[in-house]
Amino acid sequence: MYVLIVGAGEVGRSIAANLEGSHDVAVVERDPELAEEITYSFDVLSVQGDGTELETLREAGLEKADLVVASTDSDETNIVICGTAKTASDAFTIARVRRRTLLNTWEGSEDAFGVDFMVCTDLLVAQTVFRISGFPRAQDVEMFAGGLVRMAEFDIGPESPLVDQRVMDADEYDSMTFAGVFRGDEMIVAKGETTFQAGDRIVVIGSPNSVKEFAMATVSDTTSSTDDVVIIGGSEIGFQAAREFEAHGFQPRLVERDHERAREIAEALPNTFVMESDATDTEFLLREHIDEADIVVAALDNDEKNLLVSLLAGRAGVDRTVAIIENTEYTDLFETVGIDVAINPREETAEEIVRFTRTDQTEKIAMLEHDRAEVIEVELGHESALTGRQIADSMTDLPDCVVIGAISRQGELITPRGTTVPEPGDHVVLFVDATVLDQVSAML
Repeated sequence: MYVLIVGAGEVGRSIAANLEGSHDVAVVERDPELAEEITYSFDVLSVQGDGTELETLREAGLEKADLVVASTDSDETNIVICGTAKTASDAFTIARVRRRTLLNTWEGSEDAFGVDFMVCTDLLVAQTVFRISGFPRAQDVEMFAGGLVRMAEFDIGPESPLVDQRVMDADEYDSMTFAGVFRGDEMIVAKGETTFQAGDRIVVIGSPNSVKEFAMATVSDTTSSTDDVVIIGGSEIGFQAAREFEAHGFQPRLVERDHERAREIAEALPNTFVMESDATDTEFLLREHIDEADIVVAALDNDEKNLLVSLLAGRAGVDRTVAIIENTEYTDLFETVGIDVAINPREETAEEIVRFTRTDQTEKIAMLEHDRAEVIEVELGHESALTGRQIADSMTDLPDCVVIGAISRQGELITPRGTTVPEPGDHVVLFVDATVLDQVSAML
């Protein structure tokens, strides 16, 4: 597939890095320095120019492009790029936008703007916040097999009973599989003899109930409640996060300093309690019992303020803090100083677009730890390496860094064991080292 990416910011670069090994990729960038950097950093065609101009897109190979991704930081520019591409190409177009109003307009009008698929960053982030909120210490949570299967990545604290325990001793959940362990820069495929250590991040795959039960029993040192949700900041992400919680029956609290914005949110979200105040005021935090919240989401428009608010909330006694960060270089820093989860909107957007480009091979994809590993859902055909054979036998043909986490058969969850025989039509959820993903996909 020939992929044309317009915009070499963090989103565009991440997409290029993920696709350069399996597709022909061209990147258009207005900034001469960024365009030159792309040339030396990736195995792609780099074109310096304005992606809204047809001649620039043609220079980048528009006529042969199968996919055009508009990933600049401007919503309007991305929409114009897609419309321009459609005037001279049948390529499938993807536009990255931040404003949900544009997404709503696009969804309500067939082929609006010349965009075939629209990715709304703020909505993606809000949905991510909601998903991880229900699982203690979860860094990431995804659904597979129509909601029948959950994948979750957990941070193992020093107080967890899992510390110094082997996988074979901890594997007491009928509908769950240990898949992988991230330990510093090392990725370990979970085997029976694998021993957990404090600071590990572990990936488990199983039924929603078993994953939640596992989290409460062995990962968390807090209560299971997420009833009291506080969102700091009435940014678009903060607004969308509050609306997401409302849609699932919660009544979140939201703190916004600006009077007009606070009033606007209060009118739009009837089940959200909006407080007009400065969230860096510790007296306010204590007076309004923010310290008793189960989770605080810092969604201000500034990374440094989100860090400060999260630290203040954690020091006040909040069980869990989630911070939105725009600078990807801050991710590790935020989590090192005690923020439980740091979510980067650009990273979420890039992952969603990369997932979309792979839908011809897989049903669903979750990318872990900056794409060091992936959890994928594949529907088995008659020619698959897994079909009609016991898993213990078929796994000898697959790379060592693959774990079968769950099988869905006609709406029924099957926990894979060595003697399990997958059948054609089964949906299989696997944990795969990203370096062998193409090889594994071809075999399945």
